[in-house]
Amino acid sequence: MPSQRPAILLLAVFLASLTACANSPTAKNLEQLLAADSRLQSNPSVFSAPSPSPDNRPTPNKATGQLPGDFPQEIPLYPNVQLQPITSSTSTSNSALSSVRALSSDPSNLIASFYQKQFQTNNWRLQPSTNVSDGNLVAQRNDLQVKVSIQPKSVTGNANSTPNQPQTATEIVIQYSRNSLITATSSPKSDSPQISQPGNATISTNNDPHPISQPGDPQFIGPVPPADFAKQSVQSVATGNTSEFSDLDKAPSEFRQYIQNLTALGVLPLDSTAAKSAANTGFEPNKVTTRSTYARWLVAANNAMNTNSPAKQIRLASDSAQPVFSDVPRTHPDFPVIQGLAEAGLIPSSLSGDATAVLFRPDAPLTREQLILWKVPLDTRTALPNATLDAVKQTWGFQDVSTIDSRAMRAVLADFQNGEQSNIRRVFGYTTLFQPKKTVTRAEAAATLWYFGTQGEGISAKDALKLKS
Repeated sequence: MPSQRPAILLLAVFLASLTACANSPTAKNLEQLLAADSRLQSNPSVFSAPSPSPDNRPTPNKATGQLPGDFPQEIPLYPNVQLQPITSSTSTSNSALSSVRALSSDPSNLIASFYQKQFQTNNWRLQPSTNVSDGNLVAQRNDLQVKVSIQPKSVTGNANSTPNQPQTATEIVIQYSRNSLITATSSPKSDSPQISQPGNATISTNNDPHPISQPGDPQFIGPVPPADFAKQSVQSVATGNTSEFSDLDKAPSEFRQYIQNLTALGVLPLDSTAAKSAANTGFEPNKVTTRSTYARWLVAANNAMNTNSPAKQIRLASDSAQPVFSDVPRTHPDFPVIQGLAEAGLIPSSLSGDATAVLFRPDAPLTREQLILWKVPLDTRTALPNATLDAVKQTWGFQDVSTIDSRAMRAVLADFQNGEQSNIRRVFGYTTLFQPKKTVTRAEAAATLWYFGTQGEGISAKDALKLKS
């Protein structure tokens, strides 16, 4: 207590001073200074918690503009957006489709990651049609259906624009409805979104000024959805499970689990060429893989496995990019994927210094050495090691080392260093012949995509499904 004595003495002196000069001007000024705030008597809520808004709507998002009156509170709204004029609802016999459009200066991948995380952590069920890399998310929660389209958009300045207005922005279109299923399909004569009523014909809504882009549109980003895509989505949502391929029993037994996991993850949808009828839901596991098909699967698998790591995702090329390959123009359905791989330096092209790679040959069969050359860099995430014939022969023991392309040889050596997680071991098993020019089946191609990363530090399609659920 000795340390408190000076303070007590000082307080006593202070009180004595006030008593001695109670009527002095100094004392009166001090009394006014220490008096209670008179505003508390007339307005006791000055320091109380703020009153809730009239509609009890939480306002954590700093969005400017006005939301429709029927906008569901449970739909997440990305912050830092400017809401555009409200689109009127289109009523049907059972439900209504409404739209909200907004612009943000943030990049599209950041916004897509926000919505995917919000849906996954708030009991939303993402439909199989969801493709985060394309900026399209379709989710369901109880009787509420919502589709979020996220696309880059050019902003044209005008007289009312501020000097610092960005010239590029991201457009967010949120379509929502209750008691109906929103899909990404459109009628042949209209680009308008549709509401699919289970058991009924599809109802087209023609008054939406922001239609979903389709193949052939400038804003479309592939790949092309299969012909029976909508039917698969309806069945998947109704059962809660993703559809399985009807001919999975024809695949090698060691590959079936890989194909099932990748299908559930949305990496292996039916090709439009394979889906010639509603009854044809085969994967054709023993069919030869084309180069464009594997490029599409490779990007889809990598981005699906790294939804929480935007830095590891492959960016799709914009439709304004100058084509790298003369046989893959902007109108090609897989242009954004193939061009994106070239711009990332993951496939040989003139951008990577290979002046002879002027053709991509999208419909040509994929070979084993091409398979390893494209996939391994996404496992190691580092520069491939220098490789010699002797180094590859001593490690793998291949008898046909001399027939391997010099560019692919570095990837083959790096794949050996990945131990039991190497692509060659997982797909081809033990072999002393690599057969680099041999074509790859669709089942073999899928097996390479089941795991991304190095031994002890990677992620499988099975792990990605657990994170997604």
